[in-house]
Amino acid sequence: MTNSSTTEWSKSALIQWILANPVLLAGALAVFVPTMLLVSQDSWSTEQGAHGPIVLATGLWLLVREWKHARPFAKPAPTRTVLLALIPLLALYYIARVSAIVEIEGYVMYGLLVLTLFSFIGRRALTVLWFPLFYMLFMFPPPDTIVAAVTNPLKVALSGWSVSLLYHLGYPIAQEGVTIQIGQYQLFVADACSGLNSLISLSAISLFYVYLRHHANFRYAMLLFVAVAPVAIFANFVRIMFLVLLTYYGGEAIAQGFLHDFAGMTTFMTALISIFLLDHLVGKIWPNLKSSANGPVAAAQAVAQKAS
Repeated sequence: MTNSSTTEWSKSALIQWILANPVLLAGALAVFVPTMLLVSQDSWSTEQGAHGPIVLATGLWLLVREWKHARPFAKPAPTRTVLLALIPLLALYYIARVSAIVEIEGYVMYGLLVLTLFSFIGRRALTVLWFPLFYMLFMFPPPDTIVAAVTNPLKVALSGWSVSLLYHLGYPIAQEGVTIQIGQYQLFVADACSGLNSLISLSAISLFYVYLRHHANFRYAMLLFVAVAPVAIFANFVRIMFLVLLTYYGGEAIAQGFLHDFAGMTTFMTALISIFLLDHLVGKIWPNLKSSANGPVAAAQAVAQKAS
């Protein structure tokens, strides 16, 4: 089947589904629209959640791209299984909506949409689509308590490592409490380490790159997936070092200008270049890992067959 005929078939199938399920479509929109408006206002307008629209668009593109592999396994799920999952999810959505807890509401809404998809295509096809469905979770903000629990220890560690490295390189630097003193200037640890708030967006972008470039090899992709978090942390370490040195050589005003205008781009470019270099290095050291014998499509199809 050619690409044009596949596209025409998909459009025709989508139109038929909409005509056959108007009530379900209305219900899905009633859940999706208000929640996504809330997420876009509370999360996507901030630095931490600016990646949300990109994740949504690329995630939907991945779903359409991978559907050709999942379609042969599509089979409606048992109604009883769907109802058993639907009732608690609807209750959780109501509680989250009334409480205005955007983090929980977003995840529960997404769970309802995935459950709707599951009801039409079943477990086997859903298994083949595991990565796009997992990847799109990154468009929702994680709970602040979890973010603080993860990033606060990293802020302390990264600032300590930066101060220790620069001190051993001969710079007049010291850290006391929440401030870093270098020469005659002071920086707050919170400002220097604020790039850690973008840890999730860096991880999402890196995961997308790894999957898109190496989806033909499941083992190699998994190896790079494991490296995503360290790469994002390293990018923030470079950001802290650059900010501290810029403060020392250029003054506080220049450093603050960099912090507001170029800090995010520096972190992003460092992470992207690091994942490129790591990809190249691992490919040189273990070239056999780039064999395409164990692709994720084949692996997911094998899992889907076992799940039947």
